[in-house]
Amino acid sequence: MRFIARRVGFYVIAAWVAITVSFFLPRMVPGDPVAGIIANASIHGCNPYCVKALELEFGVFNHSNLLVQYLQYWGNLFHGNLGVSYFESSQPVTTLIAAYLPWTIGLLGVATVISFLLGTTIGIFLGWRRGSRLDWVVPSATFFQAIPYFFLAMVLIEVFASILKWFPPQYGYDITLTPGWSLGYLGSIADHALLPAFTVVLASAAGFILGMRNQMLTTMDEDFVLVARAKGLHSRRVVWYAARNAILPSVSNFSLAISLVVAGQLLVEVVFNYPGIGYLLFKAVINHDYPLVQGVFVVIVLVVLAANLIADVVYAFIDPRARQEA
Repeated sequence: MRFIARRVGFYVIAAWVAITVSFFLPRMVPGDPVAGIIANASIHGCNPYCVKALELEFGVFNHSNLLVQYLQYWGNLFHGNLGVSYFESSQPVTTLIAAYLPWTIGLLGVATVISFLLGTTIGIFLGWRRGSRLDWVVPSATFFQAIPYFFLAMVLIEVFASILKWFPPQYGYDITLTPGWSLGYLGSIADHALLPAFTVVLASAAGFILGMRNQMLTTMDEDFVLVARAKGLHSRRVVWYAARNAILPSVSNFSLAISLVVAGQLLVEVVFNYPGIGYLLFKAVINHDYPLVQGVFVVIVLVVLAANLIADVVYAFIDPRARQEA
């Protein structure tokens, strides 16, 4: 419990810092959101009273002190009020996030789990069979790990969507279908999610492959593995003993990889016009929509920190040494 309390305290401080940065960063971007609202709505002859009314409606106080705005922002945040979007039909930010977030969680959750399981399994096998013909996987994994997510997404769209026409190139489902629980609609969601998910899996699994293989190579030379071999244990059992110890750093690195996978996922959503939280954030940044940018950023930060906290707790239960060192 002491270990968990320390980790929770650390992540609470990290959340405070990240949310504070999310408040000040959009206000450092050049541009006047009220002027953007007036131009976007084609409001002609908006006098100072009109501008003041828009500032009150959308909570944009360009002439007020930043400290006052910051305190008001935290007060609204504790009440679950993330403000109103400037450009998304004046909808509450929480409503927009609730509509877009399930798409990201569904795609990101499945892709991350597949990446970790696939990368870890392949890495174990490569470490066990080092020096075999399968070593060609290592430079291939290094290549895919170095490619940015968005570039890989564009290449896959060009090959599998434009040339081969195996997958749809964009969006989350066929817009001609009526959303619901019908098999046609669910099948369309799966069809549109395959290529974005494959992009995330291909890029992120490469890192897990290389990390697990390196850990296996180190563990296979440990004394307990040599003793197990000397006792004549079956090779599969020896690999099982080695893998159980080699996977511990991979679980620890998994928490560090979550933020990278989430960042890559957001870029993939922009490339595919996938209706997730990353695409929503992209539109908010383009339109200088401060409340929407802040709301999306807060959700992303909390999701990443929660995932890291869960990974840390799981690692502590797997390896008691982590609790003693904490």
